[in-house]
Amino acid sequence: MAAGRGVGLLPFTVYVLLFLAIPTVIALVSGFQDGDGNLTLDNLSALTDPTILRTIGSSLWLAALTSLLGAIIGALVCFAMMGLDENRLLSRIVTSISSVLAQFGGVMLAFAFIATIGIQGAITVFLRGDLGIDIYKNGVWLYELPGLILPYLYFQVPLMVIVFLPAMKTLKVQWAEANLTLGGTRLTFWTRIGFPLLLPSFVGSFLLLFTNGFSAYSTAAALINQASPIVPLQIRLALSSETVLGRENVAGVLALAMMVIMSVAMALYALVQKRAARWRL
Repeated sequence: MAAGRGVGLLPFTVYVLLFLAIPTVIALVSGFQDGDGNLTLDNLSALTDPTILRTIGSSLWLAALTSLLGAIIGALVCFAMMGLDENRLLSRIVTSISSVLAQFGGVMLAFAFIATIGIQGAITVFLRGDLGIDIYKNGVWLYELPGLILPYLYFQVPLMVIVFLPAMKTLKVQWAEANLTLGGTRLTFWTRIGFPLLLPSFVGSFLLLFTNGFSAYSTAAALINQASPIVPLQIRLALSSETVLGRENVAGVLALAMMVIMSVAMALYALVQKRAARWRL
């Protein structure tokens, strides 16, 4: 019987090995090899390169900013949905749209922003021609690091709605009634009951959004071609550059740095979620 249940996990195990475990091991090992395949620690010196350090800092800044904004906006959306029945049409529509948009990225998302707020995008042309507003007066920021903020928020906010809404649903009506019975107000309910109970879930959701933003690649790769301001694009540069040769193994070191940062964030996420789970019973 136990063997039968184990066979059911075989396809998932094979999938994890082929697309997660083996690529991870290859990336890590390549970071400690030279061009001839010999073991070396020289590649680690890349982490002291000012350009690499600046890139890591930019990735952390972008992930933290979009995660914080996404968490706040998504939490406000969840707050607005608290009074809706889960079976009502509006609630189902918001949940369905969030599920779709949270997975919407890459070339499609980049094209959507280019077509709307690109140099000749529909909104850009309207603002410049009809209202005299030039959003690119000081430079075309869409194809630089600041231009990634809006596209990242496009999938960060829906992801926050998906992961934080269940926590909002755990707030019980009885708690609000007890607060009123004891002479409390709506403000005291949120400051003494609601916010303290939701804080672990909010922090956990923020950390999940952070890992999502820090590791995002396809949208940035589709928008930015002339520079590599974030770590995933630096890995692409190390692997595919025709002008900077002999740095293929540096990609493994950058991948190692990303894994360390992601592991710390996910460990904190697991710790916070363990605390938040006590209120979901």
